[in-house]
Amino acid sequence: MGHNYVFGTRLSPFLMVDKPDKVLLNGELLDMADRIQIAPERYVWALNRAGHTEGSYMDSHPKSHIQEWISGEIRPTYKQLDDFAKSVNLPVGYLFLENLPVEEIPIPMFRGEAGQQNHFNLNVYDTVMNVQARQEWLEEYLNENEIDTCKFVGSISTKTSISEAVSRLRSILELESRWAFSLSTPDAAVSLLGQKLEDAGVFLAYNGVVGNNTHRKLKVSECRGFALVNEKAPYIFVNSADSKSAQLFTLIHETAHLMLGVSAGHAGSEGFHHEATERYCDRVAAEFLVPASVLREIWNNDTKSASLRFKASELVIARRAHDLGLMSDTDYKDFWAIYSQRQISAKKKSSGGSFYLTSVKRVGRSFAIHVRNAVNNRQLGYTEAYRLTGLYGKTYDHFMTHNI
Repeated sequence: MGHNYVFGTRLSPFLMVDKPDKVLLNGELLDMADRIQIAPERYVWALNRAGHTEGSYMDSHPKSHIQEWISGEIRPTYKQLDDFAKSVNLPVGYLFLENLPVEEIPIPMFRGEAGQQNHFNLNVYDTVMNVQARQEWLEEYLNENEIDTCKFVGSISTKTSISEAVSRLRSILELESRWAFSLSTPDAAVSLLGQKLEDAGVFLAYNGVVGNNTHRKLKVSECRGFALVNEKAPYIFVNSADSKSAQLFTLIHETAHLMLGVSAGHAGSEGFHHEATERYCDRVAAEFLVPASVLREIWNNDTKSASLRFKASELVIARRAHDLGLMSDTDYKDFWAIYSQRQISAKKKSSGGSFYLTSVKRVGRSFAIHVRNAVNNRQLGYTEAYRLTGLYGKTYDHFMTHNI
């Protein structure tokens, strides 16, 4: 019969030892089968943190005894606690902390017409913190090695005219107003724009899940993308689960954030924003992707044909046409009535593709090059390189050797 161990609110230090069925807790070596009790509110906090209620968790984990643990009817074993923590994406040690950690997404996340999003989303939080960790390492590495990167962070303000901001951006990226016309697909446009941004010193990451965990999907309704401002290592994250035309808009919207020197993210519907800075970034993206002078020249009352040429979404085309007086209020309302009934446009599901090619997008080529160089120069250990890239052992070696 295992012992029972009761924990209050103080942190109970524990350490896994070199035995698969043992854990060192409070200086005593315990079996993984020993029963442990923790404060019931810790379970509730862990569930809420992961976006669950007791009911929703039981629906997805019908064999769980979480309700009995909360009521105190049953005490879990350490192994059961560990399994529970993994199921809610929580380090098991958090259940024993004296004070619960304060976890807040460090940048504002805006949701289309809904304005600022205030609720906590664990997948978004973990994604932002992961990118921020990369950025912090990059900043130190680039400074130590005196490597020049991006020059345009904080180069404009919301008082800068949209035309001037777009003109500067075209010069930085070396893209003229009809740059997308010669490309075959929005995917090609995203690739070219991404390369231009990396050449200009912006670090990019694309992902539709948290890290490499395909069970933790990053919903477009929670995050389409975000920008983390840093003069040395500015970062843009794009949700790869989004449609390619939407990714294109996100890239320029977040680039405008970098130019303004304001970190933020956006989520939800494709509707434009009401908040002043977000609205400004929307206008920069719209003019960059669908220049007014070019749209006036080619407009034939067909949003689909214009979308194919600019590689922007039909919604962006319609809104631009309406704002420029090319589409009447009635025509725009008719368009919206049809467009809003469509399912949210997302990329087509594929058979999965190459893990390594996907990893290039998730890690980011520019970032991976710096990590590889730092390891080769013995400025970074393999353990830290694994953590920063999310790739381990032979997978890391293959990735760096054959893909970067």
